[in-house]
Amino acid sequence: MTIRFLPAGERGLVVELGTEVSLEINAQVRALAFVLAALRIPGLVEVVPTYRSIGLEYDPLTTSFDEVLQRVREVAARIDPEILPVPKLIRVPTVYGGIYGPDLPFVAEHAGLSEAEVIRLHTHPTYHVYMIGFTPGYTYLGGLPERLHTPRLDSPRLRVPKGSVGIGGSQTGIYPVESPGGWRIIGRTSLTLFDPSGEIPTLIQPGDTVQFVPITETEYLAASREPRAESRDRRAESREPRAETGEPSTEHRAPGAEGVGTNEIDQGGTRLSSLGSQDLIEVLRPGLLTTVQDRGRVGYQKFGVPVSGAVDEIALRVGNILVGNPQGAAAMEITALGPELRFLADAVVALTGAEVEADLDGRSVPWYQSFRIRAGQALDVRTCTRGLRAYLAVAGGIDVPVLLGSRSTCLVAGFGGFHGRGLAPSDVLRVGAPSAPAANLSGREVPGEWRPRRESRATVRVVLGPQDDAFTEEGRRTFLESGYRVSPHADRMGCRLDGPAIAHRASADIISDWIPPGGVQIPGDGKPIVLLADRQTTGGYPKIATVIGPDIPLVAQSRPGDALRFRAVSVKEAQAIALEIEAALEDLPARLLIAERWTYGAELGEVPGEIPMATAGDVPRAVPSRVKEAAAVSSPLPAQVVKVLGCPGDVIVAGQPLVVLMAMKKEHSVVAPRTGRIAEVRVREGDSVAAGDLLVTIEPAAKAGGRVRGGEA
Repeated sequence: MTIRFLPAGERGLVVELGTEVSLEINAQVRALAFVLAALRIPGLVEVVPTYRSIGLEYDPLTTSFDEVLQRVREVAARIDPEILPVPKLIRVPTVYGGIYGPDLPFVAEHAGLSEAEVIRLHTHPTYHVYMIGFTPGYTYLGGLPERLHTPRLDSPRLRVPKGSVGIGGSQTGIYPVESPGGWRIIGRTSLTLFDPSGEIPTLIQPGDTVQFVPITETEYLAASREPRAESRDRRAESREPRAETGEPSTEHRAPGAEGVGTNEIDQGGTRLSSLGSQDLIEVLRPGLLTTVQDRGRVGYQKFGVPVSGAVDEIALRVGNILVGNPQGAAAMEITALGPELRFLADAVVALTGAEVEADLDGRSVPWYQSFRIRAGQALDVRTCTRGLRAYLAVAGGIDVPVLLGSRSTCLVAGFGGFHGRGLAPSDVLRVGAPSAPAANLSGREVPGEWRPRRESRATVRVVLGPQDDAFTEEGRRTFLESGYRVSPHADRMGCRLDGPAIAHRASADIISDWIPPGGVQIPGDGKPIVLLADRQTTGGYPKIATVIGPDIPLVAQSRPGDALRFRAVSVKEAQAIALEIEAALEDLPARLLIAERWTYGAELGEVPGEIPMATAGDVPRAVPSRVKEAAAVSSPLPAQVVKVLGCPGDVIVAGQPLVVLMAMKKEHSVVAPRTGRIAEVRVREGDSVAAGDLLVTIEPAAKAGGRVRGGEA
């Protein structure tokens, strides 16, 4: 057996045991992964088995690529699949057809069979579980009869219900969570395949076998009403003890679950008690996408669980340092357009990451400096002016349940953070107890070099690999010598780039493999995609390079239209850069400065140890410039026009939606700043607009004489 060892950035290694999908190679993969996890090698934090390879993520602050490589070589030389535990047989009760399997008639027609024959063929084999990946709990099964091979949908569904059983090409599988999907859906199971409240969150594991068992709709509905605990009991019975499975140790989970207080969580992820926390922040306006994030989940990629966490981890850590939190405490990640938040009690906060246009009761607030907010005041973070993602750290840390070692929001699976979603109007967030009195935490700022100097172009350092040999020499040269621009089609999963196509050596597809943090995958169109915090754990496109950890924030903060170039560095150079950044972060608390007086409320007099602040009643609320009389309504960010909601001559009222934009895969309504009449509409549906582009002009209300849309003038 020839084993290849492929670098994946400064903290990743891919161990490739073969070039094909086979039971023999997969057994070797699982055996090696089993031993590596059980050995608890210092610094090794992730072991992710796939079809024919293993993804290893390690901590470059604890160990090096050479040390990990040497240890893995030693273990791989004497690996024996006989050490694997006896596989478990998981029977999956499935109701076929009808509303649960809308594509069963198509599959039957394509195969030249009756629906009953399709069900008989699908339930006859025992399927081997090769790997888990793509989404949490998603199983890659082998053994689908060739007669049932069916092409995928031409256009994927936006919503496939949890538990759906589908066929895609030569594969069959089960959707463990609600998600988009392009497979032909033939049935549905009531089993809970993924439960983030469990220590082991997935019912099925690599090496298990699966058999589908047909049931009636009545049986399905009865089973669907069973308590979820039954699925947890089944999962617990089917798993080996933690010491044997090599579950992630607590020292590797801590960075994603830090906080000043401690939550006690029941099995359903509901808070039972939280020491020192209080309701503190009410959401008045959520912004485009505002989520709760910490440093993410460590040790769960083998279950298909994304790491999640802050996309710009450095900005998160600096914000927490400013307000006296542990560096991994949960904070708000604000994307492009920010929220308006009312504080229900006094607090100390800091804004980091992207430069923002923000005010507190109408007065501008500082950036990369902690400041105090009084009970009843409203912080309005309107827009990110330079950069894309800002972070609001609050002294005490945002207090939400810890699931799978982290408080981070996992949007793709709908768990973690605040109910598994972005913030919405009227949400109320709890915050833990601060580490010190407000007077000791407010008014601290970073040295000047810690304030990012955002440019519209950036050079991003990468380590070539793990699959750079899947591209032609010209393709690799194109990647390193060309300039690319950030596409509007980017989100927390990945940043798509527009520019010269990168030539593959052969096919653009590979056998599904681990995706390292910062992996740069090249799909069939040759355009790079840099994978970010919410990336899927495995994927079927080759990765030409891996962005080094310290430079991921450069990608994360790039706005649509910004320019990026790539420069290759060695693994040793990348690790040296990471060590330098980490040393600087560890030194930062001792280098914080006491800010010059923040002028807001200075007329109230000094309070020892804190910046003088005004309460809501002390300073009249200024009228933000954005709501002053104006004839022009502009786009607040680069976006695509989804819908135009008015026509010239329409009478509109203040706050009425005029144009719906799509940015970062999220819709945003641009509203009228005042009552008046639409004089001109400058955009059409499908247009791309830049920040500041004119969308609509409005005439003063005195001239209005047209028809009213959506309200009374």
